Amino acid sequence: MTENLLTVKDLEVHFPYKESYFSLKKKYVYAVDGVSFVLKKGQTLGVVGESGCGKTTLGLAIINLLAPTAGSIFYKDIDITNIYHYPLKERMEFQKKIQIIFQDPYSSLNPKMTLNRIIGDPLKIHGIHKKEREDRIADVLKRVDLTPEHGHRFPHQFSGGQRQRIGIARSLALQPNIIIGDEPVSALDVSIQAQVINLLIRLQKEFNLSYIFIAHDLAVIEHISDRIAVMYLGKIVELANAKDIYQNPKHPYTLALLSAIPIPNPKKKAKRIILEGDVPGPRNPPSGCSFHPRCPSRFSGCDEVSPTLQEIDKEHFTACHLYG
Repeated sequence: MTENLLTVKDLEVHFPYKESYFSLKKKYVYAVDGVSFVLKKGQTLGVVGESGCGKTTLGLAIINLLAPTAGSIFYKDIDITNIYHYPLKERMEFQKKIQIIFQDPYSSLNPKMTLNRIIGDPLKIHGIHKKEREDRIADVLKRVDLTPEHGHRFPHQFSGGQRQRIGIARSLALQPNIIIGDEPVSALDVSIQAQVINLLIRLQKEFNLSYIFIAHDLAVIEHISDRIAVMYLGKIVELANAKDIYQNPKHPYTLALLSAIPIPNPKKKAKRIILEGDVPGPRNPPSGCSFHPRCPSRFSGCDEVSPTLQEIDKEHFTACHLYG
């Protein structure tokens, strides 16, 4: 049986704000609003949804770059929700286990540092001596199809695709078990996207890595994911195996997303589901089901009661009143 490596339960990330400087009452942006899932060892969970649905905030909360408002995050059986409450030595051990690849390969690398410093400084912080650092830097550069000689260059001397490979090398250096990819190919050309995706798949097999792969491109998500979580306005509305999501989608929002995928055949015309209106803001989410103002299948009651994520088929979860 595959080990549960990461368990997220009812995770919330709410950002307080005031409507004006003189306001006494705080209001909240509900960026992530009750997300739960399990990531198994060696598997990839794809997280997909429109811009602003909370995908990146979810990834940053898991890696503790943002503090969760509520809920819990377990690495194996250890609660790492508030990792900064642990003693420094234990905290650093947990931090090595989960790494991240950022979206923008241009802004995520320090332009004043060489590759040796970009990759080597985290190793130095974690107490790895110089000779081992040099060996590990050379090894991870080779793993991402660069050379140790590249270690003396600066980020501006590389193309966009190469810079993202550097970001991948940095995430591998501390030998993590989980890597979060925050739209790691969205800023790249299509041909380079394929190369980077294939590289990530190869590295996953070599190191038995688990990925949380955040993207809005459904074709990319299908290619790399074992399971897929569809997010809408801070919530997971559907969670299932990748095959089930694409062949047997249940939630109306998932159906609308899939209908937007272009078919590479001019003779075939897909039936496009056009959603009404704009995506509501996370400051003032709708009552009841957050998708009901745009849902073509809504009925009486959808605007009153928020549906819970429930299992409707084997390992297929949906939050929709159409299913009880």
